[in-house]
Amino acid sequence: MKVKSMRCCALAALALVGLPAVASAQDMQAGSVTKLPVPRYVSLKTDRVNLREGPSKEHRTRWVYQRAGLPVEITAEFETWRRVRDADGTEGWVLHSLLSGRRTALVAPWSKKKDEAFPMLSAAAEEARVVARLQPGVVANVASCADAWCRISVGNLSGYIRQERLWGVYPNEKVD
Repeated sequence: MKVKSMRCCALAALALVGLPAVASAQDMQAGSVTKLPVPRYVSLKTDRVNLREGPSKEHRTRWVYQRAGLPVEITAEFETWRRVRDADGTEGWVLHSLLSGRRTALVAPWSKKKDEAFPMLSAAAEEARVVARLQPGVVANVASCADAWCRISVGNLSGYIRQERLWGVYPNEKVD
C-alpha cells in the first residue's frame, strides 16, 4: 500500500497534455445510483481515504489520501462505491460515505514553473486588486463560479480567480 498526500502527488499525466480532464455537457449522464450527473466533482470528507482497485473492501488499497477537502471527480457509481479520478489522473474506488458534496478545487496543479503564483483578486476582473498569490496545488473552497470566474476562499482570505486556473470545476460550469 502506498500513501498519497497532496504534496507528493505527481502530476505527470496532466503535464503531458497541459490541461485538466474536461467533461462536456454531452458526456454527462445520470449516475446509476444517485441520479446525479456523472462525471461530477466532489471532495474528500476525511483526512484518511482509501482508494481501492475495485468497488468493495476486499479489493486492494492502491493509495491512501491524507487530505480532507481534496477535490476528486466521480466517474462512475456502483452501489455504495464511487469510482474517482484525482488531479494527476489516478483512478480507483472510494466508499461514498467518505466523499462530500462540498466543492473545492486545486489551483493550477499542472503548473511546473518554479515559484509560479496565481493572483486571487478582490473582484471578478483582471484589473482588480490582488488579495493573495496562490501557489499551484493549493486547495481552495469554491463558493461560486460564473462568467469564467470563481469566488474562492483559502483560509480566512476570499476572492476571485479565473476558472481556467482551477482543477475541480469544469470550464464554463456555473456553481451556485
